[in-house]
Amino acid sequence: MAENQLISIVDDDESVREAVKGLIKSLGFAAETFGSAEGFLKSNHLHRVSCVIADVQMPGMTGSELHAHLVASGNPIPTILITAYPDDGARARALKAGVICYLTKPFVEKDLLACIDSALDHGRANEESS
Repeated sequence: MAENQLISIVDDDESVREAVKGLIKSLGFAAETFGSAEGFLKSNHLHRVSCVIADVQMPGMTGSELHAHLVASGNPIPTILITAYPDDGARARALKAGVICYLTKPFVEKDLLACIDSALDHGRANEESS
């Protein structure tokens, strides 16, 4: 089932994008990367994306703003935010806004996998209620 799940990684740091992509692929998921939220939003694959992993702090649109945009546009793709700059207030606001997980870099594989599982479960529950 994992091979049918497309996960998009949105981060302005290429080394982080590639590392997370490698991890995602090693877990059996399809993965694609984007250097910006704007680039992700222009993708032809938005309708196929099962989960977004986005950096909190990026030039232009932030990960939090990306999540808010997806929700407002009626396409609430389950979102995991990652950050190198932990902030308890920002974390609380993001989770209250419906972000699935908020991880601090560097994170461990099992924590990311647990977040992905939660995001995919959330996405399936939303599909079933539609």
